[in-house]
Amino acid sequence: MTRKEALKLFEDKKVRTVWDGEQEKWFLSIIDVIEILTDSPNARKYWSVLKTRLKKEGSQLATNCSQLKMQSADGKFYKTDVADIEQLFRLIQSIPSPKAEPFKMWLAEVARERLDEMDDPELGIDRMLEYYK
Repeated sequence: MTRKEALKLFEDKKVRTVWDGEQEKWFLSIIDVIEILTDSPNARKYWSVLKTRLKKEGSQLATNCSQLKMQSADGKFYKTDVADIEQLFRLIQSIPSPKAEPFKMWLAEVARERLDEMDDPELGIDRMLEYYK
């Protein structure tokens, strides 16, 4: 599996992401997204309660989430619940938050940038040079 890890920023908050080259998908940390949307002091607990509620409602979203090792704040790698873009859009609908719409727009922009880079790899090189500067 070809994996590329990256940090994305939404309103100066970090979102851990992993590119899976085999599936050709970006996966984002669910905990990071929940923390941004809810400003919850304990995003893990919020996700645990939400996951239980979704399962009771018969939603496949919580069941279909994968776990990938991602680097945490302490520098160690732990298995973290992740979702692809499609799953995240469904998850966002389950979280009452005024930040939901701006986050969806940001998510769509990140996805569009990656699709553009797949069509024209030079765009990716230009983006990397811009980040480097």
